[in-house]
Amino acid sequence: MTTTLNPSNGTASIRARTKRHRLFFTIRAAPFVVKLSLLGMFTVFAVAIFAPWIAPYDPNDTNILNSLKAPSWIAGGDPDHLMGTDKLGRDMFSRLIYGIRVSVGLSVLGVVIGGVLGTVLGMLAGFVGGFWDRLVSSMIDIQIAIPFLLMTLVAIAALGTDIWVLIALLGIAGWETYARVVRAQVIAIRARPFVEAAYAAGATHMRVAVREVLPNLVAILTVLFTLNFPGIVLLEASLSFLGLGVQPPTPSLGRMVSDNRNDLALVWWTALSPVFVIMIMTLMIQLIGDWLRDVFDVRLREGRRQ
Repeated sequence: MTTTLNPSNGTASIRARTKRHRLFFTIRAAPFVVKLSLLGMFTVFAVAIFAPWIAPYDPNDTNILNSLKAPSWIAGGDPDHLMGTDKLGRDMFSRLIYGIRVSVGLSVLGVVIGGVLGTVLGMLAGFVGGFWDRLVSSMIDIQIAIPFLLMTLVAIAALGTDIWVLIALLGIAGWETYARVVRAQVIAIRARPFVEAAYAAGATHMRVAVREVLPNLVAILTVLFTLNFPGIVLLEASLSFLGLGVQPPTPSLGRMVSDNRNDLALVWWTALSPVFVIMIMTLMIQLIGDWLRDVFDVRLREGRRQ
């Protein structure tokens, strides 16, 4: 019996193992605060995914008899409610867990939509050029020139406060950042020898864009994702706080702050707990984004070696 060896499969396997080892050692060499942030964000996403199994109560279950109960860790607090209850008697811990689920889910959708839209338009402008470059550049200028809050108010007045409207608004917030960066990167990559070699080998424009150009954008897109995510989280929280985002009784972090802001003097934990979660979550993502930017910045690494 003969055994046929496939060199390409062996090379791919070696490359995959090399990438895993490189990722492991990169995370291992990261500062302690970055490791802590990675662990914290992993916990946040786990809470968002498994919220129905973690929350001890229905987040929308009201009980006026349990109104404004103190948390269990405060002297005289209710032992059945870890973070107390709000003015409608709803369990704050359960609402906080579901608030993380809603806010993180909407923010991830918004960042993904904005990233895909900006990447496609940026590649179109940088790769095709000509009319499409002028069109996309004009769209970027218009997006930057118009205040986003004004655009949001007009969209909500015309389309209502449905959840899909909020997702669309979060998606178009920040797409111009992706488009500008991707356009500049594509123009630079397009002139490199391996792209010319691909054309010489008979590759089509689509194949060159997908197989040659797009893989070289993964690093910069990863950094942009982490740097833009905190802004989308704060935007969703701000819209929900103003009553333009998630509508009651669905909990979100911004909505919880808005619902409990009038009770801040008496039961501060009902409003400050979601504020604390927003602050910690955005700080962790920002630290991760700064670290990824340093990791992928070749010029910075070469400067440190010298």
